[in-house]
Amino acid sequence: MQIPIFTVDAFTSWSFSGNPAAVCLLENDLNEDLHQKIATEMNLSETAFVRKLHSMDDFTKSSCFGLRWFTPTNEVSLCGHATLAAAAVLFRIQKNTNSVLTFVTLSGELKARQAEDHIVLDLPLYVTYPQAAVGDMVVQDLRYSPDTKKLLVRLSDAYERSVLEKLQVRAQDFLSAEKTGKVEGLILTLKGGSSGKHEGYDFYSRYFGPWNGVLEDPVTGSAHAVLGSYWSEQLGKKEMLAFQCSRRGGELKISLRNDGRVDIAGQIAIVLKGSLTF
Repeated sequence: MQIPIFTVDAFTSWSFSGNPAAVCLLENDLNEDLHQKIATEMNLSETAFVRKLHSMDDFTKSSCFGLRWFTPTNEVSLCGHATLAAAAVLFRIQKNTNSVLTFVTLSGELKARQAEDHIVLDLPLYVTYPQAAVGDMVVQDLRYSPDTKKLLVRLSDAYERSVLEKLQVRAQDFLSAEKTGKVEGLILTLKGGSSGKHEGYDFYSRYFGPWNGVLEDPVTGSAHAVLGSYWSEQLGKKEMLAFQCSRRGGELKISLRNDGRVDIAGQIAIVLKGSLTF
């Protein structure tokens, strides 16, 4: 069997930056266990599987597809950067003729559209709730998103972006510290600066998901469905520009919508085209 596969760097316009995702195009149903085996083989934070919903569907002409995401260890219910990558493969490589694509996923229907050199994702917007904070004054706020099981930790506004970038995080240790199943991701975030070379970003972040086999994710769309809600409330803005401060780094444009959802836009770089053979 051969399956077309692509590697796409998401939330960047440069190869070897942003967040890489593998995208598989499935002409036919795949044995269930093969999804995980392929994702483990690819060993990226996510591998996306785009599948036809009907036998007569076409990757160039159809507008609705099934979409699943797998980390190297398990299936996840939402992945923003791999959705961006999947849309990029359909729009840029398959030359899909539709203005909007719909993906049927575990998080409901997600849409993607092209906007000049960006692809815009229509994602759910997730509310966070205050939590009790224990520790030193470095932590300014602590929130929890029950819908996504993500814990959001806001560092003090007194810190510069460089503090977040240089912070040494032993994400593997989180597994022994949190075993209840209530947390599946940790977001560290910091308010953006108003001066210097990084002027223009409303906020920064880093994301850790060892509970899903990903120690640190380079650029995380699903985390920004949480961050967008939080920072909109804090800054009083619906249009924001964010930067995820991983080693690879990535930029996201965020726009809160009136229907309770969020548009997250990013650029992409396609770095690999090939076939899986087995």
